[in-house]
Amino acid sequence: MTAPLMPKATAVWLVENTALSFDQIAAFCNLHPLEVKAIADGDAAQGIKGLDPVLTGQLTREQIEQAESDAEFKLKLTEPKVRLPQPKSKKGPRYTPVSRRQDRPNAILWLVRNHPELKDSQIMRLVGTTKPTIGAIRERTHWNSPNLQPQDPVTLGLCTQIDLDNEVKKAARRLERERKEQGKPPLEKAGTGREEAERGAQRRRSLRQAQADRRQERVATASFATVAALSSTSWPGLSRPSRLGRHRACVPKRDGRDKPGHDTVIKHHHRLRHQRSTL
Repeated sequence: MTAPLMPKATAVWLVENTALSFDQIAAFCNLHPLEVKAIADGDAAQGIKGLDPVLTGQLTREQIEQAESDAEFKLKLTEPKVRLPQPKSKKGPRYTPVSRRQDRPNAILWLVRNHPELKDSQIMRLVGTTKPTIGAIRERTHWNSPNLQPQDPVTLGLCTQIDLDNEVKKAARRLERERKEQGKPPLEKAGTGREEAERGAQRRRSLRQAQADRRQERVATASFATVAALSSTSWPGLSRPSRLGRHRACVPKRDGRDKPGHDTVIKHHHRLRHQRSTL
């Protein structure tokens, strides 16, 4: 099915402004139901402004109302008034934005650990990397191996959950075919792709919660250290508290004002001005 214009922005608008189910929105926007659920929970598509498909002519209000009343109804794109030529798909590695290229080694490490059945060519299609980089991470000869941490490529935005599930299913079918050719018994099924995706989403939520807890703990520790440092600092120009009161002790001394007899000179000066004004 052809995806609408800006699928994630359209999904954001449908989640916020309609009562459609996650499966209906996922089928229309060509997304995984878990991605739509993550958008509804605020874990994905943060900062993306919703796009109204009614204003863009991709849906009608009648279709949305019918889908809200019937959970089995599937939304379909309206026929465009102008026919546009289909863009030619270019074969090659997936393009990765510059801001996310530094996360590719972490995603490769996650794929190598959690899905060892994937071939290097499949990892290259998912993440958009090169074969020498994958080999270096497998053999731990990468220049940044000590600092690498496995991170889900779906959470990093390097690939979609649908693409990852398709590659895992292809790898599973290939392994079953190879075992049959070798005369070995088939492997036990660990579960459907949806169950695996649910477990992956649960692991990602627990990881994000642990990271948030560690971040709050670091902020609290830094705040307590700042308060302790301020309380132990001696400020220059301030004298220690005396019996006269804290308000006098916190005022810095000024030259000439605290000399003996200063108040007497001031009073005499005022008396002379008063006598001159009465003459």
